[in-house]
Amino acid sequence: MKQSSTIFLKIALFFMGAPVLALGLFGLFYLANNIANPDYSYILYPAVSIMYLSAIPYFFTLYQAFRLLIYIDKNKAFSNISVIALRKIKYCAMTISGLYAVMMPFVFLAAEKDDAPGLVIVGMVPVFASLVIAVFAAVLKRLLQQAIDIKSENDYTI
Repeated sequence: MKQSSTIFLKIALFFMGAPVLALGLFGLFYLANNIANPDYSYILYPAVSIMYLSAIPYFFTLYQAFRLLIYIDKNKAFSNISVIALRKIKYCAMTISGLYAVMMPFVFLAAEKDDAPGLVIVGMVPVFASLVIAVFAAVLKRLLQQAIDIKSENDYTI
């Protein structure tokens, strides 16, 4: 398989990571140091801490996806290392979902303080998006494992 077939996805991974890195370096740091209303500090600091903590599994997931694309380029897509990469992606997505679920009480407090109930719905988006990614990675892992098993059975019969 040509390496150029996955170059678009590698570029997309870069464009997924760059804004999060910029937000982590500049945006959240600025937000934590320049609070518009000091009454929100007990809500803001745990939320910002969880956002910083969630960046670790996020970038690890991007790294595993990049490695998975490299395996596809090297014709190693149907191997156990691809299954391991998908398992790591699943666990990272579940970790991110769990971290944002832990952050939901702080989002609820902020929504209650501002009288903005839509904020709770917006706060639930990362939880459910990460769960969808985790389920998708688990299904792909299971399908890939079954394909590897069928391939190894066919190799033994020949």
